[in-house]
Amino acid sequence: MGAVTRKHQQNKASTEARWTRDPRLLPLKDAAEYLGLTLWALRERIWAGQIPVVQFPGGRKMYVDRQDMDKFIEQNKKVIE
Repeated sequence: MGAVTRKHQQNKASTEARWTRDPRLLPLKDAAEYLGLTLWALRERIWAGQIPVVQFPGGRKMYVDRQDMDKFIEQNKKVIE
């Protein structure tokens, strides 16, 4: 195997590993798990405008941005005394 081909495969594997390890957009099921909610509880928060979704033009599937979920978590933190 040539050096160029080997380098290309290493770059491709690195990119694929990064995307599969920590994707920025999560499907609703995975987003609900990330937040510790049921799928329907997540949908209710989406419908209430508390969590935005990403939907690609022409597509039906919805995704939630990990950064939006982290923001939602931070906004809903409370100290109980």
